[in-house]
Amino acid sequence: MSVIYDRVALIGLGLIASSMWHAIKRAGVAREVTGYARSPETRAIAREIGLCDRVCESAAEACEGADLIVLCVPVGAMGDVAAEIGAVLKPGATVSDVGSVKKAVIEAVAPHLPEGVHFVPAHPLAGTEHSGPRSGFAELFDNRWCLIVPQAGSDRAAVERLEAFWQALGSHTDEMDAEHHDLVLAVTSHAPHLIAYTMVGVADDLRRVTDSEVIKYSAAGFRDFTRIAASDPTMWRDVFLNNKEATLEILGRFTEELFALQRAIRTGDGDHLHAYFTRTRAIRRGIIEAGQDTEAPDFGRVKKA
Repeated sequence: MSVIYDRVALIGLGLIASSMWHAIKRAGVAREVTGYARSPETRAIAREIGLCDRVCESAAEACEGADLIVLCVPVGAMGDVAAEIGAVLKPGATVSDVGSVKKAVIEAVAPHLPEGVHFVPAHPLAGTEHSGPRSGFAELFDNRWCLIVPQAGSDRAAVERLEAFWQALGSHTDEMDAEHHDLVLAVTSHAPHLIAYTMVGVADDLRRVTDSEVIKYSAAGFRDFTRIAASDPTMWRDVFLNNKEATLEILGRFTEELFALQRAIRTGDGDHLHAYFTRTRAIRRGIIEAGQDTEAPDFGRVKKA
């Protein structure tokens, strides 16, 4: 694989950034990778484990001279980071991100970027419940999708270069506008996470079921909820605060569906339940056929050696 960017700067050194580092090294698509994390402890760990070619003491230092800057911080922090780095960005550089929300990120970041710098938001649809600089691995993006969200008037060469970069890291890529992205993710990620958090919270409130019983007798359904609900709380707080409209719309639809199922159970309407479960089962089959999961247990995830 040939070099796509001479220098890549990763701002924020958690799961996604550390996985990007490993995938970049595997693919050989950057000559140098700089990194920065706000926490001194995180920077120390990154240096200790050899994460990035150079770990810097400020975001501005990491971004100086970089050809691609990727903001890997929680959505709520992206505007502040953009304000900090704007003055040092070189003409022709591309700024991107990995946030799960796009409309709010664009509104927060774009005003701080100088003319001549390309802003191409992106969102790799990959993750685990783990976080921090030690959690990354090169295979995280393999066969997953990365959504690229160009702006009106985006430089096509910059967009295509970023797509080639993510493809080199193992991802499939697709382009989508910001508003539609936020609606799609509200359906596929944001609302399911909120429901998982709620279900785990309900189990905690049911004092008639002891904590030890919840832990010992967790069948696959509840166990899988707990995996989703273990995701980074800061990241998910920011996601919901920054994708209010789409998430509330989908939660409204969810509530309507839930009431219909409650009615079917109360009235003994087995036909409604069977038809509903048959339809939803077909969606699961479609996900497997699209190669986005396997029928293996544990979410089809390959464990790291």
